[in-house]
Amino acid sequence: MKQLQLEMFGQALRIEFYPDLTQKIFANSELQSEMLASTDSSSTHHFSIEHQGAQQEISMSLLPDFAADTVRMQVSVNGEYIEGVQYPLIDVSGDSATSKKGWFGLAALGFKLFKSAKVIKATLAGASIAGYAWLFTLEFALMLVACLVVHEYGHVRAMKYFGIKTKGIYLIPFVGGLAVSDEKITTRWQDVVISIMGPVFGLFMSILCLVLYYATDLELFAGAAVLSALLNLFNLLPMLPLDGGHVLKSISFSMRSWVGLSVCLAGVVFGLWISYIFGLMLLVFFLFLGALEVVFEWRQRHFSHLVPLDMYGRVFSALWYCLVVAGHVAIIYHFADSQSEILSLPMKILSS
Repeated sequence: MKQLQLEMFGQALRIEFYPDLTQKIFANSELQSEMLASTDSSSTHHFSIEHQGAQQEISMSLLPDFAADTVRMQVSVNGEYIEGVQYPLIDVSGDSATSKKGWFGLAALGFKLFKSAKVIKATLAGASIAGYAWLFTLEFALMLVACLVVHEYGHVRAMKYFGIKTKGIYLIPFVGGLAVSDEKITTRWQDVVISIMGPVFGLFMSILCLVLYYATDLELFAGAAVLSALLNLFNLLPMLPLDGGHVLKSISFSMRSWVGLSVCLAGVVFGLWISYIFGLMLLVFFLFLGALEVVFEWRQRHFSHLVPLDMYGRVFSALWYCLVVAGHVAIIYHFADSQSEILSLPMKILSS
């Protein structure tokens, strides 16, 4: 037996192909359609899936190629043609399935152990500190890593608030940090909160460092406040895959899919302009990944399981985003007239 698994409207679909040409479609383990297919043409299944309180009428044409272990699928939702895609089939019969499952299971286990190993996190953290200290100073390196950790910890705390399992924080030398989750989000609101809580924690750190600076008169704390504000403000730029881009994507795709596509692609163009102005070639690579994410989001718009933001959620998210941006700008502006070139540098960057 061959099998295909995918997700549609937040429900897990399982399509089974039997040697006698029987085809079965299951949604969340419940049989939706069953038919005996022909050998020389595609077979069309008709079934419905409930999504956000409404029944979505699905027409799905399947043409399997057992020799190549692929199936050609064409899908229509409520009479509107969506896409035609070729998917690989999985053999889940006999020894072949056991063998493949064993190999894939070992590979997955090895990869999971590799990612979750504390020694890997410690090695990456050490490499980050060493790399930044080599480029700048050890003092600056520790300050920069502290800013990154606090920012990523904000993401982790938001994930845990929603009950999403996390794998921790990974520092990537010369790139930044990454908060890794073990589960997918289910709503646009979760995406907004998880994305924006990194810059929010960064703002808390900037304020704390500002207080410590006036309490101790140590310029180190002022430098940490300005550096944290600059890093988080950059992360709030409205382009994927940065945090600001995720907030923008959640708001715009909650309005209309074409609005989301237009706004997010405009963010990519804006990012390319920023990259050109400041010579940030590495950012171009991440913008390419962000553009792929936008295209994927558009292609899967009819199958998305993410609950969109309502009007209140969109307005609140936009205001929250603006307030966090304003907070970081205020920290930078506070040191605009400083005699220290380091402290006044972020404001000069913004002014340019």
